Amino acid sequence: MFETLSGKLGTVLDRLRKRGALSEADVGEALREIRVALLEADVALPVVKTFIDGVRPKAIGAQVLKSVTPGQMVIKIVHDHLVEMLGQTVEGIDLNAPAPVAILMVGLQGSGKTTSTAKIAKRLQDRDKKRVLMASLDVARPAAQEQLRILGEQAGVNTLPIVAGQMPVEIAKRAANAARLGGYDVLMLDTAGRLHVDEALMSEVAAVRDATGPHEILLVADALTGQDAVNVAQSFKDRVGVTGIVLTRVDGDGRGGAALSMRAVTGAPIKIMGVGEKLDAIEDFHPDRIANRILGMGDIVSLVEKAAETIEKEEAEAMAAKLAKGQFDFDDLRQQLRQMKKMGGMQGLMGMLPGIGKMKQQMKDANIDESVLNRQEAIINSMTPKERRNPKVIHASRKQRIAKGAGVSVSDVNRLMKQQMQMADMMKRVNKLGQKGFMRSLGGMMPGGPKFN
Repeated sequence: MFETLSGKLGTVLDRLRKRGALSEADVGEALREIRVALLEADVALPVVKTFIDGVRPKAIGAQVLKSVTPGQMVIKIVHDHLVEMLGQTVEGIDLNAPAPVAILMVGLQGSGKTTSTAKIAKRLQDRDKKRVLMASLDVARPAAQEQLRILGEQAGVNTLPIVAGQMPVEIAKRAANAARLGGYDVLMLDTAGRLHVDEALMSEVAAVRDATGPHEILLVADALTGQDAVNVAQSFKDRVGVTGIVLTRVDGDGRGGAALSMRAVTGAPIKIMGVGEKLDAIEDFHPDRIANRILGMGDIVSLVEKAAETIEKEEAEAMAAKLAKGQFDFDDLRQQLRQMKKMGGMQGLMGMLPGIGKMKQQMKDANIDESVLNRQEAIINSMTPKERRNPKVIHASRKQRIAKGAGVSVSDVNRLMKQQMQMADMMKRVNKLGQKGFMRSLGGMMPGGPKFN
């Protein structure tokens, strides 16, 4: 997300960084380019105007023009205003109400409402240790209720039994009663959608709201719909009273203008982002971290948190013990590949690393994509346990067998073996030199580091 905007803002701000001193004309030209970049990224015009009007007086003020590093000062001002536009503080789902806390999920058809319901329910149950009951109120779309039931089974979250012929308000009342009698902490209500905002949709959602008195009304909006997502959000806010926004398909949107506009236009905070198809692929919305990503500063905090969530303590300790002895075999490499996929793959990690945006084209030219991880793991899976533990036994005939089993060429196997050997040599060097000595020697190693194709 935000790749296009990040690239254009990065170009503008890089020019500011390189200037020794800035004139008022320099700042004015930069702000014009920032304005165009925001508009091209689908940010709503009133939001862009407010943003530029807020940045301009500070960016051309005496504090900036007389600063030792005026370019950096302007970048900081732009960053601070981005954070302000996005909401400044993190606002998670509010469960501060008597149980069962009802959460009403609303939005247009195809926005990812049902999947988001299951994702949030799974997170509340796994991370926050809440007992969650899900109920589908969608009687219009064929198999919608069955879809939520299947997602519930996959997520390990209970769903309300389906009773044919019931209408949405009846289902909602039955769900509220079942959640109360069953001792659930949270009740998630997945409503029906339409292809566009209409009176029938709003009336149905309002009736369910009145029957259940939800503590949270979360609007699920597709980031790919751009400007229209903002209009949809405003309509639901006016008619139903949205308390928060769940932004889906964030991983597929290169512009990101909808996210920048929604908070400013509706006043409703973005609480959750969907960042992939898997049921654990959601994140809390952190305005400051998103601003960092947009300006190419990366998001190391989220990267560390994601690692902490996915890395198993026992596996990490076992790996650390082997590395301390200077050992690194194909079992270790496979574990690292799986860990990287759990953390969102290469694309997911790249978006969180500072300055990585400028390297994306280089990595693309080097043919680095998500399939590399799957292909490399397939090669390792085609090895015998003995071969994984002792790569030295893998000679020509074994390479042919491994390549055939993984559906790759022998050259792919050779490439992975070279990568494993380089990493194993690196681990031995760490063990021999100690961590400090290794870091001092690392500069001389970098040009000959592992290559990916």
